Amino acid sequence: MELIKQLNWRYATKHFDASKKINTNDLNTLLDAVNLAPTSYGLQPFKVLVVEDENKKQKLKEAGYQQPQFTEASHIILLAAKNNISETDVDEFMNRIAKARNLEVEDLAEYKNMMLAKINSATDEGLTAWASKQCYIALGFLLYTAAQLSIDACPMEGFDSESFDDILGLKEKNLKSVVLATVGYRSKEDKYQSLAKVRYDLDDLVIKY
Repeated sequence: MELIKQLNWRYATKHFDASKKINTNDLNTLLDAVNLAPTSYGLQPFKVLVVEDENKKQKLKEAGYQQPQFTEASHIILLAAKNNISETDVDEFMNRIAKARNLEVEDLAEYKNMMLAKINSATDEGLTAWASKQCYIALGFLLYTAAQLSIDACPMEGFDSESFDDILGLKEKNLKSVVLATVGYRSKEDKYQSLAKVRYDLDDLVIKY
């Protein structure tokens, strides 16, 4: 199948060709995929930050342990979890549902109360951890879509989150950087592209009942 072919083609790119940039249409397709990723309750408790400014990329590289992907890649796509999930977020979500499905907000009271019960019973730390998990689901959609478009990507957790938050002004937005992908096009010099992919055999990976 073509999709499996593309998933075999992709790898965590270590060196990008800095001269090649992702066009606007393809970038928007990647962002649409992130937006369409499933999240718990559909709440989408995160924001997506797209960094293409070269000065910002250089600062992020310094906070990312000098890994070359930060400045070589066309874009950095960062997923940041919301720190202060509250009834306001739920109300805004209810309004979006009502508008999209031609409903009255009052018709969604049961769903709203169920969500509020979850949020009100959790600690702030627990909610941020919950939001962070949603970021990883969205990351998976980003990586899959990039592979289908023959766009290279490298998922990355290796960065100083506190420094990233400072550089991008995330604390003022009540956001916390969680995970990112650098995206662009592989360099011909990246030796990792020619290495065989190492995975379990399905019989060793999958347990059937």
